[in-house]
Amino acid sequence: MTHLTQTQRLPLGAITVHGLVDRFYAIAEQLRGAYAQYRTVRTLERLSPRQLDDIGLTRGDVEDMRIRFF
Repeated sequence: MTHLTQTQRLPLGAITVHGLVDRFYAIAEQLRGAYAQYRTVRTLERLSPRQLDDIGLTRGDVEDMRIRFF
């Protein structure tokens, strides 16, 4: 038994819109990631030196994260 699949060509406008939507989602994902990093650094900045030591970090490590991410 043979199965045939018919493909349709999309109009150029649809391809363009699809590309724009994909790019929008990629940018949105990058922004979500950057905001998550920002929140993490902000949370770490609020910890005391003893709390940072408990998780194996120093104030300098947190400052390095701030510089690297922002």
